Amino acid sequence: QVQVVESGGGLVQAGDSLRLSCTASGLTFTSYASAWFRQAPGKEREGVSCIRRSGATSYYADSVKGRFTISRDNAKNTLYLQMSSLEPEDTAMYYCAATASDCSGSRAPYKYWGQGTQVTVSS
Repeated sequence: QVQVVESGGGLVQAGDSLRLSCTASGLTFTSYASAWFRQAPGKEREGVSCIRRSGATSYYADSVKGRFTISRDNAKNTLYLQMSSLEPEDTAMYYCAATASDCSGSRAPYKYWGQGTQVTVSS
């Protein structure tokens, strides 16, 4: 049984940093590209960042470029999202997802999803 579990969310102030983690079990982690999505209240779920299987290539939404860094530790089956210079606009539920296909900003290719971790940034 595949499980994807996010952690690390919380309430922070604007300008602060936060690191999210996502641990996957029940699947061969190295066979999946992994991504972070987020969904703010009343908005569509959007892709934040994605990293390819080897970790050599990553992609970012324009809104987080230069502030967020995605990484993965395949030995630990864990995905990370280091977030810095957080803004109130980053407030959302953050989801980890895995796809056997290549990275995509669309939700469709991602088969496995976590339950999400809440990030709230106060001004």
